[in-house]
Amino acid sequence: MATLVGGFLMPHDPFMSAAPHVAPKEKVDNTMASFRQIEGRIRELAADTIIIIGDDHYCIFGPHCIPRCLIAIGDVEGPVEDWLNIPRGPIANHPELARHILERGYDEGIDWAFAKAISVDHAIAVPHHLAVRSNPKLRTIPIYINAAVAPVIRSQRAYAIGQSIRQAIDSWPGDERVVVFGTGGISHWVGTAEMGRVNEEFDQCILRMVEQGDIDSLLALTDAEILEQGGNGAFELKNWICAMGVMGKLKAETIGYEAVPEWICGCGFAELKAA
Repeated sequence: MATLVGGFLMPHDPFMSAAPHVAPKEKVDNTMASFRQIEGRIRELAADTIIIIGDDHYCIFGPHCIPRCLIAIGDVEGPVEDWLNIPRGPIANHPELARHILERGYDEGIDWAFAKAISVDHAIAVPHHLAVRSNPKLRTIPIYINAAVAPVIRSQRAYAIGQSIRQAIDSWPGDERVVVFGTGGISHWVGTAEMGRVNEEFDQCILRMVEQGDIDSLLALTDAEILEQGGNGAFELKNWICAMGVMGKLKAETIGYEAVPEWICGCGFAELKAA
């Protein structure tokens, strides 16, 4: 059967690829070192498939249709943004496992939307480019949950979706070694008067909760509290929560953290391990 061998949390800030030079060199170097550490750990874990959990930014969905949760079960390519400094092209999916996650979710009451063909945005493309692309043998399953456009998905539901993904992985008959990414955040304000603000105190508090595997405290954060302390961009913590739902009982190690106002984001990295 398939085996979940690890998980990682990381930012998907588009400026990391589009305009790294606007941030201080030390912060850029430290951020890229965190991605290289994740890249190395994926190789050590002998992973076959990466599930990347992100959220759309009005790049591929719009007011006419904003899915609460969507999984790509067919052709994947991207990124759609031509300013990311990432070559646009195909991204190898694992459609059979993706379809199994979809079907298992239906059985468990997860109302997945699905895409038989999708062009991804930076939420998937940036972490793929910086931590996955170098290993051409890896396949990637993109998952989008609505953590960007209000009303956003409830944190408890994001966690339940993660739990369903885990059940599907555990019941997959194929011999796969799977890693999950939760991407986005931490604190950032997007398109508001506070854009460029980073709340390092909030970010460090979140990383401590993650280190302790304290999902209860993360789930207890109300959307109002997240918005006030971390900004509208911090709703992307729900992507992290979903990945933690995939992992189940866990402990974590912080890989790195940089507060980068020039990238309008507090960039946190952690490795998730089974407790």
